[in-house]
Amino acid sequence: MVRSINGTGLGLREPFIGDFAKAVPAGVDFVEITAEHWYRKRNGGLGQLRAVLDQIPAVCHALHSNFGGPAPLDERYLRNIKRFLDQMGIEVFSDHLCHSGDEDWMHMLLPIPFTGEAVKHTAAKIRRAQEILERQVAIENISYLTAPGQLMLETEFISAVVEEADCGILLDVNNLYVNSRNIGYDPVAFLDAIPGESIVYAHMAGHVKQAELAVDNALEDDDELEPDLYVDSHGHPLADPVLRLLDAAYERFGVFPAIVERDQNIPPVPELLAELAGIREIQQRWLPAAVGAV
Repeated sequence: MVRSINGTGLGLREPFIGDFAKAVPAGVDFVEITAEHWYRKRNGGLGQLRAVLDQIPAVCHALHSNFGGPAPLDERYLRNIKRFLDQMGIEVFSDHLCHSGDEDWMHMLLPIPFTGEAVKHTAAKIRRAQEILERQVAIENISYLTAPGQLMLETEFISAVVEEADCGILLDVNNLYVNSRNIGYDPVAFLDAIPGESIVYAHMAGHVKQAELAVDNALEDDDELEPDLYVDSHGHPLADPVLRLLDAAYERFGVFPAIVERDQNIPPVPELLAELAGIREIQQRWLPAAVGAV
């Protein structure tokens, strides 16, 4: 059974999936699973995931659709994803608006040149992916330091891709904040320039300055560091400026579902639930009745 998502969600991770399979804590309305971690598993390897999804719905987030890369779309990969989505009753599928590797996944998310030609190339691949998946795809804004060959603003590029592909947006609020600090632009103006009605859900994650990351990882003084560079770490608590940016998005577009991503330094579940509670408080501020579902 396919179920809609709403409210606040959490990226499902190995340290706590066993506990969630027994009982999902109150305050978690849905989970996000990473496609590459699950879609190849046979039924015997899906027991814990099924137990979680018997309690709450899920969205599926992928890393390797490679919508912006020059290679043709990997249709076999997407057909396998579709089979998994159908099997698990998952309707919402997302991936990054980026180049992630052609023959092999590069384990990196690289920016696409913001050009009209890239719009047509990327939108055509997304349209075909939606035909295969029989679902609308939500594309995520990535963090990056430079956009080679840029002829358009990022907001113009995203808006053009969304219009031409007729796809949705996964708004990564932390990526937006990190980019605004590293590149130097107004993140609220960014929100004002994108088609907010196309936002399907949001990612919320932590970040850190590179200098602090160097201390955490015991890097040597002679390593090349940019102390004021912000890093989308997925290993730190949500920062107040990111929460305020989510608040600004809700003020403009109304409430959409939001999840917390944590991939490193994963804290005890009560700490993650406290972060979800902070997001829920913001949602309630802009929610006259009930959270809109997708």
